[in-house]
Amino acid sequence: MFSRSTRALALLFGLGLVAGCSDTEPAATASSEPAATASSELETATTAAATTPPTSEVQPAAAPACGADFLAGLSPRQRLAQLLNVGVTGTADAVAVVRDEQVGGIFIGSWTDESMLANRQVPQVQAVAAVPVMVSIDEEGGRVSRVSDLLGADPAPRTVAQTMTPEQTYRMALERGRGLRDLGITVNFAPVVDVSDQPADTVIGDRSFSDDPDVVTQYAGEYARGMRDAGVLPVIKHFPGHGSASGDSHTGAVTTPPLDELQTRDLVPYRTLVTTGTGVMVGHLDVPGLTAPGVPASISPAAMSLLRTGTGYGAPPFDGPIFTDDLSGMKAITDRLSVPQAVGAALTAGADVALWLTTDEVPAVLDHLEGEVAAGRLPQARVDASVLRVAQAKGMVTC
Repeated sequence: MFSRSTRALALLFGLGLVAGCSDTEPAATASSEPAATASSELETATTAAATTPPTSEVQPAAAPACGADFLAGLSPRQRLAQLLNVGVTGTADAVAVVRDEQVGGIFIGSWTDESMLANRQVPQVQAVAAVPVMVSIDEEGGRVSRVSDLLGADPAPRTVAQTMTPEQTYRMALERGRGLRDLGITVNFAPVVDVSDQPADTVIGDRSFSDDPDVVTQYAGEYARGMRDAGVLPVIKHFPGHGSASGDSHTGAVTTPPLDELQTRDLVPYRTLVTTGTGVMVGHLDVPGLTAPGVPASISPAAMSLLRTGTGYGAPPFDGPIFTDDLSGMKAITDRLSVPQAVGAALTAGADVALWLTTDEVPAVLDHLEGEVAAGRLPQARVDASVLRVAQAKGMVTC
């Protein structure tokens, strides 16, 4: 196992970790036993995914040789746990889930006891971790802010693009990132790179910098640069684009325009930003021409392959960590699958980190994932590659 000094060095020099969606409250978790309907839906989704053309599939990647020693320090269950990022209610909840299951990340939500950050209690969580924990948050500015009481308010992204220069945006993000890092945050699920002209108070609305993809790219790029320079990993979202989608994935299934329409608008920011040292969050989005029926992007092999390889939208390959949107509090996914099923489907599809909102189901999720690996549905090579990708984001492995 890794020494305390190794963990301290990783905390000092590593970028950090990621978490969360937006405006999501923890919902009652589904039973760890798959319901009959969920099993049927998962079978349908698996069958649909299996029929995706081979060029759209994400093939299991061999684990880099440079990470062999790191992987050897983790048990098979701990490797799987490194791919989980779970919402916590406060310090005690976070300490317990990290100590007992060694999850790779925790998420600070609107329901988390603010004293965990205000009283600088995150080090208590890191102290029980074999590998430094990603401490993630949604801190976009405007109406999606978890630390405005502690750090003050930042304007909404749309207001930023209308009233500030790109350089001012960078300085704002750098200051905010330093404040987050001081609180123990290592991953920020921001900036939003959805391209949208929706009214301000709609699901994306003023969370988008602009309805011009070039403006979004410029301002989101500067915001992400500020976070990185502060030592916080920025995570751009919601791939492949929520800006023109129908509805709100918190309340039900959401469909985007067809993939060919996303090419000239929603996907434009990703072509530039995927090479700038960010993570990417994949949304629960049904995309005609890309995802199979009933298989939103967050659990779609075709969507993960589009992002990972860049093939199909003219982008360079993306080799950073891929996060899912929340898998437990958004009906676009929970109406289809239980949390253990959704986590398994997401990791099998090619995601590196599965996000959901409570710690209750962590043991059931890990039991389910162990079964998926044993059955060969979740290849060990894919697990190991994702573990090392997450470890690189944490500064634990340099390849």
